[in-house]
Parts: sequence; C-alpha cells; structure tokens
Amino acid sequence: MNKHAAIFAYIGTQTDGSSEGIYVYSMNPSTGELEYLSSAAAGINPTYLAIHPSKRYLYAANTIEGEGLISSFSIDPLKGRLTFMNSQPSGGSKPVHLLVDGTGKFVLAGNFGDGSVCVLPIQADGSLGAMTDFIRHSGSSVHPTRQQGPRVHSVTLDPAGRYAVAAEYGADQLRVYQLDAERGKLLPSAVPSMTVAAGSGPRHAVFHPNERWVYVINELGNTLMNYDYDSDQGILHLKETHATLPEGYAGPSFCADVHVHPDGTFVYGSNRGHNSIVIYTVEPNTGMLQLVGHEPTLGRAPRSFIIDPTGRYLYAAHQDTDNIVAFRLNRQTGTLRPTGHSIKVPMPVCIKMISLL
Repeated sequence: MNKHAAIFAYIGTQTDGSSEGIYVYSMNPSTGELEYLSSAAAGINPTYLAIHPSKRYLYAANTIEGEGLISSFSIDPLKGRLTFMNSQPSGGSKPVHLLVDGTGKFVLAGNFGDGSVCVLPIQADGSLGAMTDFIRHSGSSVHPTRQQGPRVHSVTLDPAGRYAVAAEYGADQLRVYQLDAERGKLLPSAVPSMTVAAGSGPRHAVFHPNERWVYVINELGNTLMNYDYDSDQGILHLKETHATLPEGYAGPSFCADVHVHPDGTFVYGSNRGHNSIVIYTVEPNTGMLQLVGHEPTLGRAPRSFIIDPTGRYLYAAHQDTDNIVAFRLNRQTGTLRPTGHSIKVPMPVCIKMISLL
C-alpha cells in the first residue's frame, strides 16, 4: 500500500495507558485498509479532534480535569505528519468536543467538566490565540449522578456557519448561539434554549447537508431526535424521536456518536453497551427516519465512528478494546459489512479523516 495515500486518518486517544497521543494512518480507498504512518505526542488526553478547512492544521481538545487545553498542529500535506504549534486554555475543565468554523478563523469548544463553551481565534500561521469569548452554563436535570450540573458535550455549527448548537448534557438543553464570525463572539439567538426530555443527556448533534434537518443523539436516553431547522433564526422544531436500541434489549448501553452520510441518504448512531451502529434511512422530502437495523461493531464501547470522504467505508473506534474496525457501506441500502480490516490503537476516542485528492 502506498504510504503517500491521499486520504489520512487522525485518531485522538486517552493517554492513561500506552497511548503515544494522536495517531496518523493512511487509507487505501480500494480496500478500506488503514496503514500506520506516524504518531504525535499531544499532551494529556488529546481526545477530540477537528481539522481546519484548508486541511493544513489540526486541533485537539486535551481532556484535563483542571484547566483544559486546546492544542494546534500543522499537517504535512505529503505524509500527514503532525507538528505541534501551541496550546491555549479552554477556560474550563474537560473539553470534550471542538470544531473549526467554515471561515477557518475560529475554534469553538465545549467543556464537559463545568458546562462551558469558548471561542479561540486562529492566527495566520494556524496557531491559536487567546480566547475571544467564554460562556458558562447553569442548570441540572434528573439523573442523580450524571446530571447534577451543566455538562456541555458538543458544539456544532450549522452548514452556513451562522448558528452554533451546544448539547447541554447535564441540563437536558440545546443552547443555540449566533456566531459573530468577525469578532469571535457567541450572541443570543432568537430562541436561546430548547428543552429535551428529562434524563436524555443530549450528546452530539449533526446537520443534514441540505441545512433543513438536525439529528441529536442522547447518551442517557438511548434515543435519536429529529428536528426541522429554521436556518434564518437558528430555531429547532422537534418532529420525532427514535430508540437507538433493538426492541427487547434490556442491557446497559449509552449512545455516543452520530453522523449523516455525505449524500444525505442515511443517518448512523453508535451504541456503547449494545456495541452496535444503528442505521436509518432519510426520507428525501421530509427528513423523517426509518429504521434499517443494527450492525455489531466487533469491539466494546464504539465511542466514535466516521464515514470516509468517499462515502464507501465506516470506521468504528472502540475505546474499551483498543481497536478500530472497517466496514463497507452499501450506498443503496445503508447497511454495513465488515471488510476484515482492523487496527489496534490504545483507547481511541475520536477519528477524523481528510482527503487530499
């Protein structure tokens, strides 16, 4: 396999054990196989990753109990190798999610430890400047141990880059902010907060490519919520909620990740405990979902997964069994089939991919 393949995979990990930080692999588009290229020491727990629109820089959330950090790296366009540039405080503890806005000017991050969000400016060389905004949430919900205070689990921008949705896991809220992309400020939206069912624990949100629909996966409730989206005002209207677990399953399980296929035809979510990917078809006119089925992920705790840039493969990253498993994706039915390829990575938490084709 060519080590200079045009598709690179970046894997964020927890560093409690043998992890070396962030791992870099190349992908063979013909087989889906991943081949190790390099690793980068990236501080404590470089768990969640985000890639700059230029594909020249990568950012990592260092999940630390005390003062969290956001780190920046440059990307070698030929070999995918990462070179550390700098870090900036996230303003809170345990940052678990981040993204780069579409203009490439700002990083937005969510701190799980204290329920806050921050905005960091990106300098001309790709490094990070001191934060331009910081907002701490308040509130709690019904779970006796996991919702005693605010816990931001993700921040997601709409496709136009106008509104940011913060999944407030601890308070069962979706907080919506308008992004001032000139000053790096988060401003109140027309409807700044939307309540979800008590005990749901909203974790990740994803926008459909057409910008009309939003899907939110709930960790504690094991449900997937489907919203209509008013892109003019940043308002979400709930229209349906689906169970992510098979009927009759009574074991422990917690949802983690959610993605829409690049062509908008399918939605996928991961179940940790049931250890599966749930698959839905998207009705093209309404965005309504219909269950296709569940695919075992061949590992424990699929905390993260990704659909590759070609839309042909899905990779499930298992935090508890230190492996990432490749599946071939059927573009007509949405179903998954193991390719037989897998790799060993210590405690993988996030996987991101870029294509330099």
